[in-house]
Amino acid sequence: MRDAGILIWPESAFPFFLTREADAMAQISDLLPKGTILITGSVRAPDLPPGTKITRAYNSIYAIDHDGSVLSIYDKLHLVPFGEYLPYQDWMEKLGFVQLTKVQGGFIPGARRRTLEFPNAPRALPLICYEAIFPGSVAVGDERPGWIVNLTNDGWFGISTGPYQHLQQARLRAIEQGLPVVRAANTGISAVIDPLGRMIARLGLGIEGVLDSGLPSAIAPTIYARTGDIPAAVIVAAALIFIIRRRIAKRTF
Repeated sequence: MRDAGILIWPESAFPFFLTREADAMAQISDLLPKGTILITGSVRAPDLPPGTKITRAYNSIYAIDHDGSVLSIYDKLHLVPFGEYLPYQDWMEKLGFVQLTKVQGGFIPGARRRTLEFPNAPRALPLICYEAIFPGSVAVGDERPGWIVNLTNDGWFGISTGPYQHLQQARLRAIEQGLPVVRAANTGISAVIDPLGRMIARLGLGIEGVLDSGLPSAIAPTIYARTGDIPAAVIVAAALIFIIRRRIAKRTF
């Protein structure tokens, strides 16, 4: 830990609004050696006038410096339906329905996808929980980051196939983009994945421990990183045209 440049904790690492708890921020400052950055998940309160009751919050990632200052924040964009919000939230709550997280009012989606920036390390693209299963959630082009950090709470799945499937989907993002992925899961599976999808380090499901690993270097943007789903869409369209023409030809004869 004393030699670590970046310390990463998972989603739901704190059961309170982290930056509103001075004691917690002071303890983090005492924990981090000079030059070490903490990346951690935490709920974040919206900006409201003092004394206003908080009924909704953001599911966020903080990058915190060794002196306790917040360097960067990312608010989750792609919320889980019925897990982090309800469709027609107000109406559903009046009928007595609540989402799995039991948060009154549901979470607030972030405004835009952004990278986390901090000194002495490449920019990181943050993905919270199941955002890692969507290829379109990964920035490309001029916004290409140096790596992907995926914080997740897989405790919902228990000891099941869910965490393993979630891990493999995160590996796909590494292969698609040619970017390393660092995944921190509160109950596992945590891993450091190189841009070819190989797991450099791994902490298994339900195992308490620490991963100490270097950050693999990104490779040149892959074909998928440069073109996205366009080639696949062209192939599907061409196949449909071919099938339609064959069927028309059969009817003609």
